Amino acid sequence: MKYKSIYVSASSQHVGKTTSTLGLASCFGQMGINVGYCKPVGQQAVKIDASPVDKDTILFADLINFDIKPELHSPVILGKGATSDYLDDPSSYNYEDRILSASNQLEREFDLVIYEGTGHPGVGSVVGLSNAKVAKMLGAGVVFIIEGGIGSAIDKLNMSLALFREQGVPILGVIVNKVLQDKLDKVTRYMSIWLKDQNLPFLGALPYDESLAYPLLWSVVDSIYGKVLYNPQKLDNQVESFLAGSLIDAEKIQKEKNLLLVVSAPKVDEAVTTIRYLTKRFELDGPPLAGIVATGQGDFSEKTVEFVKEFEIPLVSTHLDTYGSVIKISRIEVKINKDTPWKVMRAIELINDNVDLDLLKSKML
Repeated sequence: MKYKSIYVSASSQHVGKTTSTLGLASCFGQMGINVGYCKPVGQQAVKIDASPVDKDTILFADLINFDIKPELHSPVILGKGATSDYLDDPSSYNYEDRILSASNQLEREFDLVIYEGTGHPGVGSVVGLSNAKVAKMLGAGVVFIIEGGIGSAIDKLNMSLALFREQGVPILGVIVNKVLQDKLDKVTRYMSIWLKDQNLPFLGALPYDESLAYPLLWSVVDSIYGKVLYNPQKLDNQVESFLAGSLIDAEKIQKEKNLLLVVSAPKVDEAVTTIRYLTKRFELDGPPLAGIVATGQGDFSEKTVEFVKEFEIPLVSTHLDTYGSVIKISRIEVKINKDTPWKVMRAIELINDNVDLDLLKSKML
């Protein structure tokens, strides 16, 4: 059987659903296929002309160039309070009709429609819209994303696919994401063996790319409840690593870039003096700093202010202490978005280089 639509689902959040959907949409578009996009059930929304739209929709509108129509591209939003409201009076909601109406129009307009799922397979069950139920409703074949590994990945995959088996939804293939480079061959070999035994197509394994996990500085500011004191225009700087102000690592200054200096406010002047010295010593074009986070209370010298202004380094203050700040920053869940175009391009490259698109295409259209 051939399918005109793909439903991308995953074992949990932050496994790579959006990244994979992006890559698939772009790669099929480059093949000359007219690709449409829909997020049938969303949770995190922004307002477009007073209507809520899942934030991932904005990213895809930029990628495949469509004007966002909430009723088509994001028909159902389960925002705060939505589930309890539904349970109080299910008859007041026409969620299935909204999704089917969007699907009918999109599938008339496009050669292929890619639907992006939400969270783990069971998300939405409370309102009768689990990922498996929605995929069944749409008549779509599923591309399933699982995070790298062998034993634990297969266990999680088997459990996750139970909902789709229950609904009789076809699995077009499995993509294993975020596989460590030195484990790539091993994971590919054993995942292929298990999937073949289950009569499930193996579409490919994607190597873990650390750059996709780099946060932008504005997300750091949000996570630590920070206040931007200087250079707010540079909050799109990406952060690749930390630099502890109490012990400046000269090797990092010499060899790395986009470092985030996290230091107590009273120690900022001392840290800046050291970094200025090392920058000159190693004959660098400029300090390799994405930003400076000053924790706690304290003032800065005129030389420090001149330094951050000269090199346009954002200086951020937070009431948190240094340890608390580092913990908060390390817990940032990085999502690909329209402000990270290099991540979008890398996502497309990863799918194009590592996924058997011909195998997937053979099951469609």
